[in-house]
Amino acid sequence: MSEAAPSPADRSPQLVWADDGSPRSGRFDDVYFSTDDGLAESRAVFLAGCSLPEAWAGRKHFTVAELGFGTGLNIIALLDLWTRSGPSGGHLHIVSVEGFPVSREEAARALANWPEVASVARHLLDAWPASQPGFHRVDLPDLNATLDLMVGDAADVLGRWSGQADAWFLDGFSPATNPGMWSQTVLDAIAARSAPGARIATFTVAGAVRRGLNERGFVVEKRPGHGRKRERLEACLPGSKPASAPSKRVAVIGGGIAGAALCRALTAAGQTPLLVEREAPGAAASGFPAALVTPRLDAGDSVIAGLHAQALERAGDLYRQIPEAVTAESVLQLAPAPRDPARFAKIATQTLWQQDAMVPFGPDEASERLGEPVDASGLLMHAAFAIQPRPILEAWLEGVEKVRCDIARIEPAVSGWILRDAGGQAVVEVDAVVIASGWGTAALLPSLPLAPVRGQADWVYGIAPMATAWGGYVAPSPTGFLYGATHDRDDVGTDVRPEDSLRNRATLSARLPELAKGLTGSEGQARAAIRATTPDRLPICGPVEDRPGLWVLSGLGSRGFCLAPLLAEHLAAMIAGTPSPLPTDYADRLRPSRFPARPT
Repeated sequence: MSEAAPSPADRSPQLVWADDGSPRSGRFDDVYFSTDDGLAESRAVFLAGCSLPEAWAGRKHFTVAELGFGTGLNIIALLDLWTRSGPSGGHLHIVSVEGFPVSREEAARALANWPEVASVARHLLDAWPASQPGFHRVDLPDLNATLDLMVGDAADVLGRWSGQADAWFLDGFSPATNPGMWSQTVLDAIAARSAPGARIATFTVAGAVRRGLNERGFVVEKRPGHGRKRERLEACLPGSKPASAPSKRVAVIGGGIAGAALCRALTAAGQTPLLVEREAPGAAASGFPAALVTPRLDAGDSVIAGLHAQALERAGDLYRQIPEAVTAESVLQLAPAPRDPARFAKIATQTLWQQDAMVPFGPDEASERLGEPVDASGLLMHAAFAIQPRPILEAWLEGVEKVRCDIARIEPAVSGWILRDAGGQAVVEVDAVVIASGWGTAALLPSLPLAPVRGQADWVYGIAPMATAWGGYVAPSPTGFLYGATHDRDDVGTDVRPEDSLRNRATLSARLPELAKGLTGSEGQARAAIRATTPDRLPICGPVEDRPGLWVLSGLGSRGFCLAPLLAEHLAAMIAGTPSPLPTDYADRLRPSRFPARPT
């Protein structure tokens, strides 16, 4: 409910609590809901005003967008109605905008006024979204619903949203006190992001709002208000509501973390994935026994920094739902260069992170954490963590149809794509294809500027140290830890090399000598795999130009476990025609077409 983009110091709504337990925004000097009966108001103004539940009858997917998340009361009323009257097998997608989020505790206090919706409210409160600026996805699987909360200035975040709404709840504070929520730019965004037949409901009858909606093609009508309010507005965009698109059968080539994340996201989006993998899932770069999930830190490029912050949050939410997947919380990033302490200080103040998610450390503090003297400053990344890849791959690929085959060619068919093996035999015909095979993508899409980087890592058994990164890294596991890794460009060999194990031991010794000394005489194992990288060190994610129905997710480099879950959801949404969690400026930086075409 903002007029200007909030800074960390001024994101509070400055709640004031009335004697009857209702909250009021001190910032905007306005109430969040009617003091008579806020739930009844939500039902009368927004649900009935958008012709719910009639509008979603027979719909496989239905999207409601809201301006003014507030305490979540409108969403609770919506979810309550959806659980009682939603179409069988349907999925509700909610997108809400908020500039000054209330805390979970404040929302729980406000929502306690309506015990009749307590069970639904509990689902939302248990998954209460983060409050820092950005896009935050919340899964509500027991309610067959998804919430995307966009925290920030309404004009900005709506301009970066790519979805289309079937219904709008315009519930910002009064235009008189919060004009930014009702600006011409916001009204432009509402019109641009409305599906044919979309309905709008709002409590206000301000002339500027009526005229603004009418000028953008909406048919606007005044209706009797609720409670003490004489009137309210309803509006409708002419056109027929879109029919639900049939589910697509989508071949996902590659069984690493990118492919597994795609299978999970496609299934959640109502599509039917088919995994095509040359070997067993996790046979390539995702097959190590441990990994760090860390963001690419950037103090200057807001898109790179924001993408990785959002991806890390989403990866953490999803991985933590899988038993035994997360093996350690927090990662200490040691400064590999003299300029890094100053850079770490800047990163710690970025508004992308939850409070205290990034904490700069001096050498003494870092030494205390690591249990041995180090001469480097660091950044304690509380939001980062270590994982075991195997439970994640197994969980996300369970029940997915699988074909074991080395795909050599992908050819267009009459209404989809044919995958062929090296002998030219057709393996399968599908509606769409996503190539997510890491370095293997280069053979199927040679026009992309992918480059191989060989990495060998070693692991030993014993006591797991703290997760640490510095150029090398230490990734704890339940039975010990993995360390490394080499970084050899244009080398595609996956043989285990004793000299590379010595290099890894030297890298460890140079930064954590006491830990390295403890490995003397230890028996360990090693493994090598190939990372796929791009010239700008950003992944490739999106449609392949001039080849409708062909998509790619590759070039994840060493950040696959951080980036894959979010980017897979973005691709799945594009394929299914549902709202993507990824802001458009992030998606544009990742499109395959950003690179000049190369001869094939």
